[in-house]
Amino acid sequence: MSTPADAADRLAALLAASALGDRKAFAELYGATSAKLFAVSLRIVRERQLAEEVLQDGFVSIWHHASGYSPAKSAPLTWMAAIVRNRSLDVLRRGSREVEDVDEALASTLVDRSAAPARDAERAADRHAIGECLGELEGDQRQSIALAFFHGLSHSELARHLRRPLGTVKTHIRRGLAKLKDCLARAGVAGADGP
Repeated sequence: MSTPADAADRLAALLAASALGDRKAFAELYGATSAKLFAVSLRIVRERQLAEEVLQDGFVSIWHHASGYSPAKSAPLTWMAAIVRNRSLDVLRRGSREVEDVDEALASTLVDRSAAPARDAERAADRHAIGECLGELEGDQRQSIALAFFHGLSHSELARHLRRPLGTVKTHIRRGLAKLKDCLARAGVAGADGP
């Protein structure tokens, strides 16, 4: 029978192996902790899709910083939960700034005589549809597309960043874009059914 100390030792060993680039150990670490870490994020951001994104981002950070984990300072799950918690709080802070920016944009459109509310509403609906459709993609596809298109990484840079073969990264992007195009076409987003 496994004790909490045994479980903590196992997680610490998986973190140590992950720090050395052991993908199998990292996959096992993910399987053992993702549900708990997802719950941590969900309690903070209170939106399932956002919590999934935070969890994914948190695990990328855990992978890159696993060598910085010290068993003498904290339990493995506590260390990982702190990373996910901080990422969740960052998302909330960015969200509050976005609300402020929207208020400023709204105030400027009230003065702007060339404002086009119908066009703005259509763009907002398109942005919402894009967010929903991105949420329907598999995690690898969503992450690859987000890093490529929103952060400007080339396929080669993306492969190095994710530590995956270039062909795998290209496949994730190609399949993800095809799913995204289909979803956007179903949602009626202008230009989604183009060439």
